[in-house]
Amino acid sequence: MQKNTFELENFSLLGGPLHRVGRRVGLVRGGANTVALGLAVAGFLWGIMVVLAFIEGISHQLFSLTVIGGHARLLAAIPLLFLCESVFDPRTAAFVQTLVRSGVVPESALPVLEAEASRIMRWKDAWLPETICLLAAVLFSLTGVQVHLSGATSALDAGHTLSDLTWTAWWYWGVCLTLFRFLMFRWLWRLGLWCFFLWRISKLQLDLVPTHPDYAAGLGSLEVVQTQFVPLVLALSVVQSASLAGEISSGSLAFEAIYPSMAFLLIVNAVLFLGPLFIFAPKLWACRLKGLSDYTVLGSSYVRRFDRKWMGATAPPETELLGTPDLQSLADLGNSIEVVRNMRWVPMSLRLTRDIVIAALLPMLPLLVLKFPVTELAEKFFTRLVGL
Repeated sequence: MQKNTFELENFSLLGGPLHRVGRRVGLVRGGANTVALGLAVAGFLWGIMVVLAFIEGISHQLFSLTVIGGHARLLAAIPLLFLCESVFDPRTAAFVQTLVRSGVVPESALPVLEAEASRIMRWKDAWLPETICLLAAVLFSLTGVQVHLSGATSALDAGHTLSDLTWTAWWYWGVCLTLFRFLMFRWLWRLGLWCFFLWRISKLQLDLVPTHPDYAAGLGSLEVVQTQFVPLVLALSVVQSASLAGEISSGSLAFEAIYPSMAFLLIVNAVLFLGPLFIFAPKLWACRLKGLSDYTVLGSSYVRRFDRKWMGATAPPETELLGTPDLQSLADLGNSIEVVRNMRWVPMSLRLTRDIVIAALLPMLPLLVLKFPVTELAEKFFTRLVGL
């Protein structure tokens, strides 16, 4: 068994100033579980906003449907962002270790893989990326009106001046929304690191086996890693759904506009979470073609010898054919060729696509209530049921 180096055994994409602060205050457990940190951040931001609203006597505005997007960002999206990194990071470490233990990355390429892992771990712990993410979030908050971001909770209404804002509004637009955008940009940076790391792995001399039972030449465990992005997909969809609900309820958006929004959301999710898997497509395609060629030649050689032995003029009696290992070998060879023929040129299955689509569309279902009220649907259902 090959020996893992320290960087490969402890590979992680979690890091940066916010993660270190969370560890110091005891909100990051086991080095990777940041759920408590996410709940603390979300609860603090939302709690202060609610308290300010009650103090200023505008709590009725805070809980209207038109501003549901703000609640969705704080109470649902932020915890989901931290939940995603808590389940995603351990799987990345397991994937790297699987590459080494399975021999997909041969021993000769381990020094290069270790160097790439070390580079990624230096970048993810740097201060500069998160500083840039924070500056970008502040810039978006300052220019939200100019770029005409849609949704009552996405940008300050251009019809209001800064002097018109309440303390609740100042807290939401100045602090809550800025921090939410910072967390989103932080995740984009982490996704970029992950894609770069996969691209560097694809450049190694990988020992891919076309007959591997995972139908991905030994890279099937990568699909398990990508499945961990489901909470992040949910977070994006929750924000989109809540923002659409706010715009529809305020009358600024027609209900039919949700359909192109849903289609665009699916495209974005496909690019972000399925797209990185296509990095390995050239190597897997080449592996499949070579496997088909090699196993076709091997199969042709074997079946010729099998035919001469058992079907030729000097074939042994049929009774000797019973129980002979030649039949099992012929069947195994056929199964191997079938595996190569069905080998995927992208390391993913329909299951991953299904999970991403369900996670993206599920938060959109409550929007149907705006078009088809539950009470009206229930009344019609009961009426048809009893025949009235």
